[in-house]
Amino acid sequence: MSDPYAARTPVHEQVIDGFGTVRVLPLDPGADATVIHRWVGEDRAAFWGMTDLTEQQVAGIYAHMATLDTHHAYLVVRDGEPVALLQTYEPEADRVSECYEVRPGDIGVHLLLAPAGPGGARPGWTARLVSVVAGYVLLGLDRQRVVVDPDVRNEKAVARFLKLGFAAGPVVVLPEIDLPDVYLPQKKAQLAFLDREILFPA
Repeated sequence: MSDPYAARTPVHEQVIDGFGTVRVLPLDPGADATVIHRWVGEDRAAFWGMTDLTEQQVAGIYAHMATLDTHHAYLVVRDGEPVALLQTYEPEADRVSECYEVRPGDIGVHLLLAPAGPGGARPGWTARLVSVVAGYVLLGLDRQRVVVDPDVRNEKAVARFLKLGFAAGPVVVLPEIDLPDVYLPQKKAQLAFLDREILFPA
């Protein structure tokens, strides 16, 4: 089967033995809206906050994000199959900066995994995928620490980050954002941090 993403230039590419070739591609709001809309519309993605949006609205959100210098979206593809939506952001330009002391070298990450395939969950899948994402944001972007802010009610995501080596930070309340182009409701979040030296010792 041909790779429908082969013509797109990745910002990061990594081959993992026994897993495949993982490529991180800048999100194309138009071309990728169908797959992203399908993922964010599922009940399991309720904490992503897009379950009620149309495909056109999802495309519009990411088209707006593409105009920003501080927030970026990527489609993560494994052997030609989309497997995750990655968003990165500069914490000082995000509402999370009101809730913790941002350090130089911090980078914020949101990660939405594709639904499990017909065979269900696969042991080690998430860890290998996250290792690629971490390699990109920490080494490729030359950052010192990743910060994540999952909703405290999303116990599965919180547990996953802690299992992957993140250190739990404080529980905080992210303030509501109500702007012409962006609306985000208030969110009670569990902050967690991953230092570069934990995964990539000098």
